[in-house]
Amino acid sequence: MLLTEEQRAVREAARAFAQAEIAPHAAAWERDGGAPRGLYRRMGEIGLMGVCVAPEFGGAGADFVSYVLAMEEVAAADCGVANVMAANNSPVAAAIQKHGTAAQKDGWLPKLARGECIGAILLTEPHAGSDAAAIRTRARPRGDGGWVIDGSKSFVTSGATADLAMIAAVTDPAAGKRGITCFVCPTGRDGYRVVREESKLGHRTNDTCQIALDALEAGEEDMLGEPGAGLGITLGHLSAGRVAVAAQAVGTARAALEAARDHARERETFGKPIIEHQAVAFRLAEMATEVEVARQMYLHAAALEAAGENSIREASMAKLFASEMAERVCSGAIQIHGGYGYISDFPVEKYYRDARVLQIYEGTSEIQKIVIGRML
Repeated sequence: MLLTEEQRAVREAARAFAQAEIAPHAAAWERDGGAPRGLYRRMGEIGLMGVCVAPEFGGAGADFVSYVLAMEEVAAADCGVANVMAANNSPVAAAIQKHGTAAQKDGWLPKLARGECIGAILLTEPHAGSDAAAIRTRARPRGDGGWVIDGSKSFVTSGATADLAMIAAVTDPAAGKRGITCFVCPTGRDGYRVVREESKLGHRTNDTCQIALDALEAGEEDMLGEPGAGLGITLGHLSAGRVAVAAQAVGTARAALEAARDHARERETFGKPIIEHQAVAFRLAEMATEVEVARQMYLHAAALEAAGENSIREASMAKLFASEMAERVCSGAIQIHGGYGYISDFPVEKYYRDARVLQIYEGTSEIQKIVIGRML
């Protein structure tokens, strides 16, 4: 895919920032328990926290292709940071921009785009992951147009650090999936409680939490979109989210590939750099080919999304292939490093851990196959 001048400019700006401001610190942030809050404000200053948000609301006003190109660059520096960026951009900012009232747009979008406010999506529940329509979190009418929300949400990216929660809750149990409504609520309110921060295999630069909603008050002004439209609003951004995950996978795999290539140039066995051994060169060639195939797949899906075309099949294909590719490529990078690849002094160990979850969130590989199969 040929990129426009604007798309190339966004990619290069994201790459320069990520390599200067994120990559050198990612390992230390992982050890210390997370990236500093100020990082997201700096990302907001160059447009990374509101890539597709309109300039009138403080965003970069770029297209969706530019967004996923920037996502690849941030993920190449650290995939955990990229996931915070992803949730903030879409679904949170994207949903408010598309479905929000004028007050919601004016009140939240500039803060989200500047990185002053971090958004989180509260959809998944302990018993309802892939089956999003099975959520049990309940919003009961308060009598004055407001609502009281009770329930439990799990695997919430930025659950402890977010300032704004986009919450899916059942408002009409008799209506099934048409009885789910979205709310946007500040996390500082009474009733929003972090039950635990998960200890994770990877993505340790962000927090992933279980959240309890205990009589959380939501005003009429906090409802996002129409009553009963919540599932459509949250799932309406799934294709975009899956393309972004594919871009994260490409970024993580690319970083692992580059580390493996550089190591193969420096490491010598039997009198020459190991990159000159055919076994290593062929492995690198296969890894590079897979990374490029996945990149072209996510760019094609992103171009369809940007054009307003149906991208469900292409997004699922890109997410499926790229996420599984990332594990293979990161594993290959460890193999090329030999024993050094298994210790935390070398970055490929971290890339491998970060890549594994990409086959799970935004729809597991199995869900992607179901979607693709139905489209066939």
